[in-house]
Amino acid sequence: MRILIDADGCPVVDITLTAAKANGIECIILCDTSHYFEREGAVTITVSKGADSVDYALVNMVRKGDFVVTQDYGLAAMCLARGAVPISQDGMVYSDENIGALLEQRAMAQKVRRAGGRLSGSAKRTGGQDAAFASKLSELIGTW
Repeated sequence: MRILIDADGCPVVDITLTAAKANGIECIILCDTSHYFEREGAVTITVSKGADSVDYALVNMVRKGDFVVTQDYGLAAMCLARGAVPISQDGMVYSDENIGALLEQRAMAQKVRRAGGRLSGSAKRTGGQDAAFASKLSELIGTW
């Protein structure tokens, strides 16, 4: 078991590393060249900048039983297909039961944006979101 982090824009890198270290789990941070992550206790893999370059690198590395931290529904779906356990930065565990609806929501949002529509942005991140993520990640590690 390992934890792979889709780190571009990820606010829970340090929380994830703390949990990995406490449980003796290997942690791999993936980012592109427009970001810099160097954290003690983790291997950082930097890939070329490009559309979905981090996603493709991560999905090619992931193995059955790995945990994957990502906000990307498409990446989560590919990781599920490989037997990994994807979790969002808010503590939502992606599953076969919820990924279809999430992908459909993403497609509808893309359609609105392509038509010139605007969607509201995300609210400012709260400590409660960090706590929910940390709690769910610990729960997953404890049950695996």
